[in-house]
Parts: sequence; structure tokens; C-alpha cells
Amino acid sequence: MASQDNTDVIERGTKDHNDEDKNEEKGGFFDKVKDFIHDIGEKIEEAIGFGKPTADVTAVHIPSINLQKAEIVVDVLVSNPNPIPIPLIDISYSIESDGRKLVSGLIPDAGTVHAHGSETVKIPVVLIYDDIKNTYADIKPGSIIPYRVKVDLIVDVPIIGRLTLPLEKKGEIPVPYKPDVDVERIHFEKFSFEETIATLHLKLENKNDFDLALNKLEFEIWLADVSIGNAELKESTKIDKNGITKMQIPISFRPKDFGSALWDMIRGRGTGYSLKGSIDVDTPFGSMKLPVSKEGGTTRLKKGEDDDV
Repeated sequence: MASQDNTDVIERGTKDHNDEDKNEEKGGFFDKVKDFIHDIGEKIEEAIGFGKPTADVTAVHIPSINLQKAEIVVDVLVSNPNPIPIPLIDISYSIESDGRKLVSGLIPDAGTVHAHGSETVKIPVVLIYDDIKNTYADIKPGSIIPYRVKVDLIVDVPIIGRLTLPLEKKGEIPVPYKPDVDVERIHFEKFSFEETIATLHLKLENKNDFDLALNKLEFEIWLADVSIGNAELKESTKIDKNGITKMQIPISFRPKDFGSALWDMIRGRGTGYSLKGSIDVDTPFGSMKLPVSKEGGTTRLKKGEDDDV
């Protein structure tokens, strides 16, 4: 009885080993066929000269930026090692910040890359700040936010077929905020009813998380609802991030145009003013033209011999 049991065990063991050997032989056969086909494909590619194109995001430019929007251009360098041109089927792109999508789009039929050549494909993207701030309340004006550009290039290569080349680039972009401006006082240098020469003492506050290099300031100013003219200052001044700078701007006007408001000025009472203009600045993100304005301000008028404090 014991001998019969041993025979069964031996037979079953032999059968299992035979099945495993057959599976291994079958698997080995398919692997060999797969490797053979792969080798043949590579040899055909080498013989004909076809290969996979490469791509890289070489730069991200901000050619224009203001309070409303930022115009961005993404440069993608595509290299074609093949003996014939290859078409760019589609380009899909998106810009994210901390995993949140800011903008996305698709460019169909994006052109052709010449044989054995390279092409820089420029992808224009526009960020509308109101859309971003309305969608993500924690993105505040004046801040700098991180971004990640994602690009998928879809190309069609003979022999190889359709390929998707995924690309990424990281960086930072500002959400600019207009500076605050105040006329602290107006200092008379020469006073007459026909013409008065004075100096405006301006305070300019940068409410951005990045420095501003001021190149030009121009504005129109009203005293007691009467325009006293335009003023311009072409002077390079650095305004630190979240900092304040003060400047003096000469101006001339005709006091007799002010009517009864003139006597309030002469008596040293506060004089209402409004100011509207713009500043040209350089920033780490490129040049900007930012508006400056003040409505319903009050300033003091002082004679030349009075203390400046």
C-alpha cells in the first residue's frame, strides 16, 4: 500500500515538471521572437536612417506684463534626426501654480521640422490676472507665484509612428500691483499770481514683493479741481520691495486760476488734490508701465523759508 502511494507522488511530480518545462520553452520562444522583431526594427531604422526626435523647453519669455495680463512665450527646440521632414501634429500646453491650473490650450497643426534640422517652436500664452484672482482668492496682487509649464508635443515619424514628447519648465511670475502715490506737500520757490514755481514732494510706495527700478514718472496734477499741468521726472531710482521712496519734482502754475481756493492755500489750510499718471520701471521679470493715481488727497502748501518737516 505504501509502495502505491509513492508511485502516485512520483508520477504527479514528473507531470508538473513536464508542464513547467513546456511553459518555459513556450515563454522562451515568444521572448526570442519578440527580441528578433525588435532587432529587425532597429536594423531597419538604422539602415533607413530614422530615429526619434528630441525636444526641450529652452526659455520662457515675458515680452509684456501689466496689471491686467502677462503675455508669455515658451520656446521649444525640436530636433529631427530623420532624412525627411516630420509634422508636428498637436501641441498641448498648460501652466500650473502649486498644482492648480492657471491656463491651458491646444495648438493644432503646429508646423513641420525640416529633415536633419532643428526648429524653435514658440508657444504664446496669456495669463489674465482677474481670472486667476477670481478663481484662487489666496493669490494676491503684488505677490510672486511659482509656475510649472507643461508641454506635450505630438509628432508623426515614419516607421516609428506617432510619438508624444512630454516637456516641463519651472519658474516664477509676478502678479503686479500699482504703487501708492501721495503729495506730502508743495513747497513754493517763487510766488506770484501770474506764475508760481514750486516743488512737489512726492512719496511713492511699492506694494510688490519685488524691487522696482524707476526710470520715468509722468503725471497730471489737479489742485482744488484745477489742473496745474503735467510733470515728468526722468530719474533712475530704486524702490525696494514693499518699500517707500521720496522724490522732489519742480512744477509751475498760475495761482490766479484757482479763484477762492487760492486763499485757502495762502492761509496754509489743507488743499485738495488729485493725481493721475504712470511710471516706467524695470523688474526682475522685465519692464513694466504701471499706473499711479490719487483721488481726493489733501496736501499742504509751504513757503520757501518754512521748515520742511
